[in-house]
Amino acid sequence: MIVYDLQCEEGGHKFEGWFGSSGDFDGQQARGLIACPDCGSARVSKALMAPNLGRKGNQKAVELEPAKVSAAPAPAPTPPALPPEARAMLQAVAALQAEAIKSSRWVGDGFAKDARAMHYGEKENAPIHGRASAQDVQEMLEEGIGIAPLLIPVAPPEEIN
Repeated sequence: MIVYDLQCEEGGHKFEGWFGSSGDFDGQQARGLIACPDCGSARVSKALMAPNLGRKGNQKAVELEPAKVSAAPAPAPTPPALPPEARAMLQAVAALQAEAIKSSRWVGDGFAKDARAMHYGEKENAPIHGRASAQDVQEMLEEGIGIAPLLIPVAPPEEIN
């Protein structure tokens, strides 16, 4: 899992996005799946981030002097960090999803075709996961095909680091 700070290019809103790999952001953005949660704009880019490096157990925390700033307007406030309970729940969901995917087969862009074939008895039922367009998803739901989105993005096997 990789977490990126993202920024809405239209409204300057900042938010966090979780992705299966570094290439997963690019793939989702290319398919128009990433949007600003504040204004809905699809014009989203990675914001500048600093790595979160923990100190060693034998190191003391160093207090830094406050930076001297000019009278420039203050940037938009960043949302508060997730509470520990929310982080724990997201980690639990990620662990459950990872366990479920172990018994599932990646079918990539053939997800809609394989799901339909299983639904209509042309193929033996088996757990699968892959990608489908928004239109395919809508059509499968209208046909009564039981599908569900993965809660946390998954990188295709060929894109895993």
